Amino acid sequence: MTNRIARWAWRACLTVALLVAASPVSAQDRCRFLCAPDFKVEPTFTIANLVDRHRIVRVPGGQVERVTRKGSFELILALGIPTTVPRLEFTVESILIQGGEPVELEFETNVILIAPEHTGGWVESHFDIVDKYSPGKRPANLDRYTHKLNVELDTALSLFRWLPPGHWLRGIEIEGSLDYVATGLARAGDRVGDDAYLDHESPWSFSFVLVVPIAPR
Repeated sequence: MTNRIARWAWRACLTVALLVAASPVSAQDRCRFLCAPDFKVEPTFTIANLVDRHRIVRVPGGQVERVTRKGSFELILALGIPTTVPRLEFTVESILIQGGEPVELEFETNVILIAPEHTGGWVESHFDIVDKYSPGKRPANLDRYTHKLNVELDTALSLFRWLPPGHWLRGIEIEGSLDYVATGLARAGDRVGDDAYLDHESPWSFSFVLVVPIAPR
């Protein structure tokens, strides 16, 4: 099932990217609510267990450990969908994690806090309400994907804004993302594999993201 989802996510994102690249620019002017999307590739480094690092008991053995912060590399394929409503956008993401971990999908509602036109195009910040669809974390759903409520605060800096319009580097951004997974994680008292949780699983993470536009708006 995991492999099927991964293949579907790749194909869906790549197909949409090709369609976006082939779409006429004037399509943006004809939108009623959802406007012409853009496609981005986002190499990402994420630090999990950022705060509230939980304790686990190793079974068998009985050793009590506090989990460490851990980093992982991810490749995100992101489809951004602007709308005609001020400060409102949507994003669909397919997230591929290093080490052959199962693919994750995210469906985001983005509320723009700082619009790029207010900073000369240099800075943008948005608050995201996310439906995170990823492998289950509770003992009862480890064998299937589950929906999780995730909220994010993202701030992006345009690194090459000083370049002339039309230069391909001009759209590249570096972004910081603070994430809080509100539901669906392991809870105190859960046993997952050889780990018995003494505390709720840490919901906090922080990501450093390089945003590379492939098919811009």
